[in-house]
Amino acid sequence: MDLKQIRYFIVACEMRSLSRAAEVLGLSQPSLSRQIQLLEAELRHHLLIRTGRGVEPTPAGLRFLAHAQTLDDLAQHAKHDMRAFASTSQDKVRLAMPHRVARRLAPHIMQAFRRKHPAAALTLAEGLSLEMNEWLVKDRVDLALLYDPPPSTLVRYESVYREDLVLAYTRSCRPAPPSSVRARDLGRYPLVLPSAPNTIRALVEKTCRELNVSLDVIAEVDVVHTILETMTQDSLYTILPRSALHDIQGRDDLICSTITDPVIMNNLTLATPDRQSLPPLVESTADIIRGLDMQHLFA
Repeated sequence: MDLKQIRYFIVACEMRSLSRAAEVLGLSQPSLSRQIQLLEAELRHHLLIRTGRGVEPTPAGLRFLAHAQTLDDLAQHAKHDMRAFASTSQDKVRLAMPHRVARRLAPHIMQAFRRKHPAAALTLAEGLSLEMNEWLVKDRVDLALLYDPPPSTLVRYESVYREDLVLAYTRSCRPAPPSSVRARDLGRYPLVLPSAPNTIRALVEKTCRELNVSLDVIAEVDVVHTILETMTQDSLYTILPRSALHDIQGRDDLICSTITDPVIMNNLTLATPDRQSLPPLVESTADIIRGLDMQHLFA
């Protein structure tokens, strides 16, 4: 069996879609289909079945998936072990995180890393949580900080900090909301929100959907500073993590209302490949992140 074919099969099962799996793996869909067909021919079993929504593993596919995950885990461990063995003068760990998180945490992580591993290198990458999740699957990074990632059998998640979302607006905005706004009343306010897919947008919409609340989204803007400019011009509102208001310099006119019943919390997670053990340098970097005073750093 080809280890790449095994990896392709695992990702196809994870994504439940050959087109989506091909995109994550950087292949064309016909190439991915061909490799899985070759694997099926060798095993003499159909492993995937097409459905109206994509693909699902067959009973034989589910049985093989357990073996495939074990083999893939061993292969990944062997690869990282040999990389560490081949490194003579300098080890390197690759860490990814969202832009706003990087501004707050990166200097502290880098300082602790240099103190703990003076002969090693830490590479930092910034991006959106959804794309960084794919970087982990593609082995482009060793670990990442992600907001509210979807469940995955390929990635292990560990919550490191939760923060409430607030309704933000300018002091001149009318009508002025009370200091606390119930989630079921969010539909009363014309909103500027990031476009989907976005973790804040998904959290807010999920909560409102459960309360049978229809949001009044006037505009979709993906950059926080542009959101704030749009709010100022048109007396609109937005929903942000509480600490995001402190990231914006020179905007003393911004205030917020606490969202209650329920409180909407985001979840910053430490994400690593789901394997039995991580390379020592990666595990040490994860420990540095776990040891940060997140409450203070996001205050």
